[in-house]
Amino acid sequence: MSKLPFELLLALRYLRPKRTFVSIITLISIIGVALGVAVLIIVISVMSGFDHDLREKILGFNSHLQVFSSNSSRSLSDYARVANVIASNKNVRGVSPLVIGKVLVETQAETNQQARADAPILRGVDPQAEGSVSILPQSMVDGKFDLSGHGVVVGIGFARGLGLHVGDRLSISSPHDLEQMRKNHGKENEEVTVATDYEVRGIFDVGYYEFNTLFIVTSLENAQDLYDLGDSVHMLEVTLTDPDQAAVVKKQLEQTLGDGFAVSTWMDQNATMLNAVLVEKNVMLYIMFFIVVVAAFGITCTLITFVVMKTSEIGLLKAVGATHSQVMFVFVIQSVIVSIFGVASGLSLGLFALYIRNDFLHLMDRLTGFELFPASIYGFSELPALMVPSDIVIICGGSLIICLMAAILPARHASKMNTVEALRHE
Repeated sequence: MSKLPFELLLALRYLRPKRTFVSIITLISIIGVALGVAVLIIVISVMSGFDHDLREKILGFNSHLQVFSSNSSRSLSDYARVANVIASNKNVRGVSPLVIGKVLVETQAETNQQARADAPILRGVDPQAEGSVSILPQSMVDGKFDLSGHGVVVGIGFARGLGLHVGDRLSISSPHDLEQMRKNHGKENEEVTVATDYEVRGIFDVGYYEFNTLFIVTSLENAQDLYDLGDSVHMLEVTLTDPDQAAVVKKQLEQTLGDGFAVSTWMDQNATMLNAVLVEKNVMLYIMFFIVVVAAFGITCTLITFVVMKTSEIGLLKAVGATHSQVMFVFVIQSVIVSIFGVASGLSLGLFALYIRNDFLHLMDRLTGFELFPASIYGFSELPALMVPSDIVIICGGSLIICLMAAILPARHASKMNTVEALRHE
């Protein structure tokens, strides 16, 4: 004789596969819960992946803090001393000067072809210190990170847009050069400012479309000449041992440096983008849970149908002494088993879908003939995903609770049946 409670034995007996309409409804209920859980896991993992990869790309190319003059019209003249003060903070890992701004770039005209022009953002960096604040020196896909002389490295998206290769030459004009040309225009003995020629020494790919398309990089000295800064820089880039401590270190540096300086964190600079991803993730979580709620109604319908079909057996159980709670537990356990099968199947399906997500995406691209996940819009060449254990627990646990609640009403109705009327049911 089995030592299992009779409620569990009876629930298992009722769930035994049979060629009946109820068995089909039960299978549909399991599939519904599985699909709901799978969709939830896929969507939330992809949104978490977006958030994680976006932070990684931002922090890989940009610094954690930027220190600049509180007077927006002034540059940092004594930046070496300020850099030493910043580097004395125990949370700081690296400091590097930066000159940054828009420039006009024009390629050399080839035979039977016109020169191409664009207006990217120029970053003037210290080649020796850049490796301590960004991944740029390690992100070269062609050529070398060589900024000596009039050397420049460009993003892979920018290079494709202008048809550039390593060894090609560019003429670069800064706003200062254009302003001088405007002032001299029409004057006697007009002096024409000739744009400086630069050689493309390397092409980088930092993994984020916007950075690869909008930025070109040269040495600090070249950028200072272009912007007529002398020995000044626009700002100092600061990296920390822990990026999440940026707000704390910001307050420390503001107190140390005084009123003549301003400090901006990576969270301040990208707050809109990061908050948008976080809000979208939370909204998607709430919306997608309604899919599980709809699937849970399938369990309710299954139990209602089952209770109606088993009315006579319910009456017999109560006649031989089964209590209200025991009858109720038979159907609750039945619902729990269906829910566990559904959630487990959904978890497996969701994890498998995440595992093959990019292979499936590439297959669909080939079949449809167009890019379903364009990097120019989303910024990533691959569909990101990150499975956070706490999110998986919330999804699976929440789904089980919803399915259990859906079973309470028909199970309670079964337990409250009148014994005599149940036995008379045909």
